[in-house]
Amino acid sequence: MLRPKIPTMPTPTGLVSRPIVIEPTAVIQHAPVTPAPAPAAQAPTSSRPTVHLTPGSALALVGGGTAVVLVVGAVLVSMLLAVAVTAASVAVCALVIRSLISSQHHR
Repeated sequence: MLRPKIPTMPTPTGLVSRPIVIEPTAVIQHAPVTPAPAPAAQAPTSSRPTVHLTPGSALALVGGGTAVVLVVGAVLVSMLLAVAVTAASVAVCALVIRSLISSQHHR
């Protein structure tokens, strides 16, 4: 599952030169040959798979998307809450230390 996929026919990465076309210098004519009949036209086939959504699978996609949004939202809110609690506790500690230092100067 986590193994890298190596393509079987990699695309060229370097400079690609055009193929050299060699034209014949002399044309020899033979007896006339009847042309072969043209092949029957075939409908082009797509190599990409198509996705058919049924009402059940569409409902499952909507439910899954909603669950992902709720989980991500809960994680973000909990992280924000953790930052807020940490900031409040640091502020309280700063006030206590300031109070202790200022009380020592008055004595």
